[in-house]
Amino acid sequence: MPFYAPTACNPGPGLSLILDFDDVPPYCLSCFVTLRRKVRPEGRIVPPGTSGELCTRGYSVMRGYWEDAEKTAANMNGAESLLRTLVGAGVEVCFGNPGTSEMHFVAALDRVEGMRAVLGLFEGAVTGMADGYGRMAEKPAATLLHLGPGLANGLANLHNARRASTPIINIVGDHATYHAQFDAPLASDVVGFARPVSGWVHSSASARTVAADGARAVQAALQYPGQIATLILPADTAWLEADRPAPALPKSMPAIASVEAIEQAAGVLQPGSKTMILIRGAALKERGLDAAGRVAAATGARIACDTFAPRCQRGVGRVKVERIPYFAEQIVEFMKGTEQLILVGASPPVSFFAYPNKPSWCTPEDCRILYLAHAHEDGTAALEALADAVNAPQTAVACRHIQETRYSEWTAESVNGRTDHRSLSS
Repeated sequence: MPFYAPTACNPGPGLSLILDFDDVPPYCLSCFVTLRRKVRPEGRIVPPGTSGELCTRGYSVMRGYWEDAEKTAANMNGAESLLRTLVGAGVEVCFGNPGTSEMHFVAALDRVEGMRAVLGLFEGAVTGMADGYGRMAEKPAATLLHLGPGLANGLANLHNARRASTPIINIVGDHATYHAQFDAPLASDVVGFARPVSGWVHSSASARTVAADGARAVQAALQYPGQIATLILPADTAWLEADRPAPALPKSMPAIASVEAIEQAAGVLQPGSKTMILIRGAALKERGLDAAGRVAAATGARIACDTFAPRCQRGVGRVKVERIPYFAEQIVEFMKGTEQLILVGASPPVSFFAYPNKPSWCTPEDCRILYLAHAHEDGTAALEALADAVNAPQTAVACRHIQETRYSEWTAESVNGRTDHRSLSS
């Protein structure tokens, strides 16, 4: 009697066989092997030629019971336990470009509700989509990548995501643990590929620990302000039997900026002083920008962001932000005259590349640099505390009006009497 079972790329025909499970070597229990036996209703095996029910077993068989969620939940492999753990922790989207080693995770995507699977035809597109999703949704998506080479194909956009502190969970398939010794053609140092772009890397050692590993991966990705967590999933840890999903772990919260940092920044923000507040991260959303606008209204400080800020809310009615230019000489001109630079989740600006006879450090040498909030601290709350410390006005409309006037005055002075309206655009 013919049947069909999934292989690496396409369904392959086979034959229904009566085999003794104990005689089948472990390497035969791959995703395309299906074994069948005749059994009595109570589960007792019957000899050939005797009537009985046909029992199908093998890792190509979708593990589930018809309209019986309780039994299905009790019969779970490592891939499904991982997927249910991710869904339970709030991960809703998986961007993937899978291969043979990830087929059990793909099968689990068909069975488990709550995870949207998006196929990418190239791993760079997969990681790029995950980066964009994480920046806007402010929570991690999962990627599903095929072994070390698949991960390597997506490294460029993972580099961008690391720089942007985007939360991402990479699920990278790998050869079965017992197969690694044979140095197969696609064997590679997956950890070596993952480490430069990941804040957390782990390889699962057992199907029964995959779910707990997944919960830790989500927690790691959400470590403020966000990072990449890479979980390596050997094929046998995906197909072997697991126990249950793991509960979600507590989400880390941003640290609170010190009172001393706020008081120090307030002390230098005197009317007439030439101070720039350089912001990166969550403080570039409306609440943080409103607080920065209040500070600017009270003190005349400029508000700026990085050239390639991960995300910045803009538009009519929002506080305006000056974007640092790209080329070194433009950055130097942009920073000219700055006496104090207050950093909120940002670093002092430097040139992207070294150029002959051009500076790499673009902040004026006599500029005092102060850290109001580091990247792991709550920059929005720090800006709000700073606004209160300098007795800034409370109304956002007034802040924006005063801010625009002061921007024009200082920008005109910075560019030798010309008002650069490009720096005032939102």
